[in-house]
Amino acid sequence: MPDFALLAVFIPTFFFVSITPGMCMTLAMTLGMSIGVRRTLWMMLGELVGVALVATAAVMGVASIMLNYPEVFQIFKWVGGIYLGFIGVQMWRARGKMAMLSDDDTNPRASNLTLISQGFITAIANPKGWAFMVSLLPPFINAEREVAPQLLALLSIIMVTEFTSMLAYASGGKSLRIFLSRGDNIRWLNRIAGSLMIGVGVWLAMS
Repeated sequence: MPDFALLAVFIPTFFFVSITPGMCMTLAMTLGMSIGVRRTLWMMLGELVGVALVATAAVMGVASIMLNYPEVFQIFKWVGGIYLGFIGVQMWRARGKMAMLSDDDTNPRASNLTLISQGFITAIANPKGWAFMVSLLPPFINAEREVAPQLLALLSIIMVTEFTSMLAYASGGKSLRIFLSRGDNIRWLNRIAGSLMIGVGVWLAMS
């Protein structure tokens, strides 16, 4: 298990990043309105598998560098911290628009396998998602402890957070769309997530 102090930082940071409207959350909301929450669960399954794969690959790859090339890992920490700070600044500067989806993404006749594939591809084909996982997860891994239990704990948090966020978007439907389209609601979500990302980036670079 990671330290409780690290978890206290990781949980709110990942929660606000996850709940911020992006392609997966917008897809869950749109599918929830067009094909229903129950069928949208198939897309969520594919997305969760994809996120788990990306997170595992990110942690294992960086853990290998951490154990075999500690000097390189120190450089990686600085680069990762700077990148997280960059993401945070970009979130602050975001105009608060929701991701746009094509008509194919909301096809009510799509099979369950198509929905699973849709969620999986959305999760693994996003280069920003890979960069985010590579930058964010490794700082919460303690090299002096076994990697597997720590990875399992972080993955559990990620899976629960992602599923809860997508379920909220899929269930919220039109009411949630109206809420997010009003005023600066999305912008404030971006700013909260961005502030947390900047804080984690500074902590990573200085630790």
